[in-house]
Amino acid sequence: MKLAVVGGGSTYTPELIDGFARLRDELPVTEIALVDPDPTRLGLVAGMARRMLEHAGHPARVVATASVEEGVAGADAVLLQLRVGGQTARNVDETLPLECGCVGQETTGAGGLAKALRTVPVVLDIAEKVREHAPNAWIVDFTNPVGIVTRALIEAGHRAIGLCNVAIGLQRRFAAGLGVAPDRISLGHFGLNHLTWVRSVSLDGVDVLPKTLQEPLGEEIAEAIGLPISLMRHLGVVPSYYLRYYYEHDAVVAEQRSKPSRAAEVAAMEAGLLELYADPSVNTKPELLEKRGGAFYSEAAVALIASLLGDRGDAQVVNLRNDGTLPFLPDEAVIEVPATITANGASALTVAPVEPLYAGLIAHVTAYETLALDAALYGGLRRVSDALLAHPLVGQASLADDLAQRLVEANRAHLPWATE
Repeated sequence: MKLAVVGGGSTYTPELIDGFARLRDELPVTEIALVDPDPTRLGLVAGMARRMLEHAGHPARVVATASVEEGVAGADAVLLQLRVGGQTARNVDETLPLECGCVGQETTGAGGLAKALRTVPVVLDIAEKVREHAPNAWIVDFTNPVGIVTRALIEAGHRAIGLCNVAIGLQRRFAAGLGVAPDRISLGHFGLNHLTWVRSVSLDGVDVLPKTLQEPLGEEIAEAIGLPISLMRHLGVVPSYYLRYYYEHDAVVAEQRSKPSRAAEVAAMEAGLLELYADPSVNTKPELLEKRGGAFYSEAAVALIASLLGDRGDAQVVNLRNDGTLPFLPDEAVIEVPATITANGASALTVAPVEPLYAGLIAHVTAYETLALDAALYGGLRRVSDALLAHPLVGQASLADDLAQRLVEANRAHLPWATE
């Protein structure tokens, strides 16, 4: 079994390798191709990956290449985890919106749109190469903004499923807090990527969320998410961390303005991680990697790929085409819900009717995502401004126009249409 990781020079990659090594019975990989245009990072990460696999006694070989065609050729699955523009572009995504009084975040709001504009064309180009050199491969997208990127892939006819670690992170947190194995916990998870809520936590089929919200575990989860436990108890649900940007917008903006950007923090971590990866004596996942983010990313990726290639028919939370699952959205929207995973792909499980409090915001952001994809595919300052005007975290005409000009100028090097 061959897997290809596009963006294989990412400091995240050893997290994946650790999962492949620990879960080898679920996913018997024989070759891992790491694809990345940065030879220095790729060399360091590939060397680290080889040492980790050797230390674990895993027989898979690691191939490092800058060629997408070579890396994906004959692959059974291709995992996308690239970052167009690197941490430098991310820093702009997080700081530029703050200048206009908007949340600065790399996947949500104006920063998320900037990332989509840079990323969608690159991902679609990679996917065409996958279609040519590995026509039967599944594309698993972990590249943000996952919902928009996955929709672009699906609409272009690719065998693609989006993946995020928010759901598995919450599942593991509840399991640990309740002192049970994770496979005994299932979540009533619904929404869009980075716009989700959990309205049930089933332990062996019994919903324990109402009780849990009244207990210390509920307070711990609220603290981790960054929202008041009083709000969660009032709503009776657990919002994802990303709902902070909507429910407490002004407080988050003030907080972000008072400290360095997350991009600056991550850049410093990455420098430290790359130093560790360069050390030939380091052959296990460093503790520092846990602070980088992406907890349980490898478990989610292994489970999804194993089910797609092994036709397991189990339920996992993924990003997939709506096709009537949430009837208030168009079929072509990409949603994030539990789905049955087989060799034929993902089939959404039934989702109970969504309350207006959540359905309204989901529909609003879906409209933005439609316009954001249009802007990413076809370019143009007007399309960028329209997408921002449609976003609930922007939504003012003069602000949208101002932000659009700033975003396009800051990302001109990555937007071919902006230099024409």
